[in-house]
Amino acid sequence: MIRIAHISDTHITSDAAYKGYAFDLIAEEINRGDFDFVIHTGDVTNQGLREEYERASYELKKIRKPIVVLPGNHDVRNVGYKLFEKFIGPPNGVFEFQEGVLIWVDSTIPDLSDGRIGEYKFRWLRGKLEEYSSRRIKIVAAHHHLIPLPDTGRERNVLYNAGDVLDLFLRHEVTLYTCGHKHVPNLYRVEDLVVDNAGCTSCRKTRAGDVNSYNVITLYDDGRMEVRIRRVTGDEFRKEHRAVKPKLFIPKGKRLVRVVQMSESNVSDRVYFRKKVLEHAIRMINEKLKPDLVIHNGDLVDAGIERYYAKAYEFYERIKARKLIVPGHNDITYLGHDLFKEYFGRPNTVEIGKFAFIPVQSAQYETPIGVVGRMGQRILRDLLREHDDKFTTVVMHHNIIPVPRSREIGFLEDAGDVLKMITEENANLVLTGHGGNAFGVKVEDSPIVNAGSVSWELHRNPYGNTFNVIDIYTHIVVAFEVQATWGSGRLLGIWKVKKNLNP
Repeated sequence: MIRIAHISDTHITSDAAYKGYAFDLIAEEINRGDFDFVIHTGDVTNQGLREEYERASYELKKIRKPIVVLPGNHDVRNVGYKLFEKFIGPPNGVFEFQEGVLIWVDSTIPDLSDGRIGEYKFRWLRGKLEEYSSRRIKIVAAHHHLIPLPDTGRERNVLYNAGDVLDLFLRHEVTLYTCGHKHVPNLYRVEDLVVDNAGCTSCRKTRAGDVNSYNVITLYDDGRMEVRIRRVTGDEFRKEHRAVKPKLFIPKGKRLVRVVQMSESNVSDRVYFRKKVLEHAIRMINEKLKPDLVIHNGDLVDAGIERYYAKAYEFYERIKARKLIVPGHNDITYLGHDLFKEYFGRPNTVEIGKFAFIPVQSAQYETPIGVVGRMGQRILRDLLREHDDKFTTVVMHHNIIPVPRSREIGFLEDAGDVLKMITEENANLVLTGHGGNAFGVKVEDSPIVNAGSVSWELHRNPYGNTFNVIDIYTHIVVAFEVQATWGSGRLLGIWKVKKNLNP
């Protein structure tokens, strides 16, 4: 068994922003506990100043356990990254322990709050994961958060290349990712990866009236992982994770429903619109796939003008199956807000037997940044509860999980709150369509599948223009990506679902 104390965002300084008594309280609790080592995931100081580093060096010595400390965005202000190495230690490194390895990596950008694991560090990180691939426990630590967090206001400062980093972790079977940055303690399970965010250990800037805290991570010999969020008030939140075995599921019984998921057709008269590819995809859908429902996750047209909408309507009227179309950010530019409703109507919940497909409006005027909003979240929560007896699928344009090969800048500004609500309400499936690349992961008990571009040349998918086919059985969801030109397919994911769909 391995036990780790995870602290973060101490923001050590000489002014009132630093709560030294909270640090002392947590440090003493760690010293009394049976911890093997401690991880500090950054923002050791408040402004990266020499006087702060001098004090931080003294304060950290109060923790009488092996400790790994990495820089946060506050630490690299004022060229503080040079002082970090002088007073704290290396910003990147490896710590080996019984049956496991901790790899820490500097995700900071000097003088910015944003994070990035750049090309050279990404290659270094990948090399270390390959080098230690045989270890049962693989932990990666960085400062910036990997997936959106609740209760943090407007989503921003997620790693720019969060999608690539997440994909790297899943491919190399990383056990745990620890981070800080947003001053909110939070836990998610993404497939078999546990994402552990620590709150702030000794800073006054807590969120929504929370208090200082740290996390206790216990890795058991049988593969279980327990994480406790421990607050200075004595309150605790506990969550346990056990790896899913076996990894490969085989669908049994009759397929209950088939959904074709499309996005970013971007119909226009521009050279980037591949008309023949879209025509071929529609023929495949009608003649071979024959779905129960076709979902288009936004960006039907390249710009919201009548000429493009008339063309898009002509294309999508050819699809014989029932359709659910939600607008993307391109769709409501110019006159698109009115034209979308005129040509395709206002999207409403579609029910097919025991299945409910719930559309969410996230696109906003003249910007790729989307928002559901607090009222929209309440409406979505009510709809999920209203259809709790059904298999619920949330349909929206903007991605809520970072997509590989895309620069993530918080395209859905309230993604953290939306993701938290969706997972808490146990949505059975989430379908999104922003970012130009297909990707699928399961967060907690909710599979989330993003569609690539079906007919737009400016995409980010090495597999080309694609759409997804999602087959749902009694206990299994299977998602395939289909190449829109020649029809070959590849697996995006197979996930067990807890909803009982037996007749």
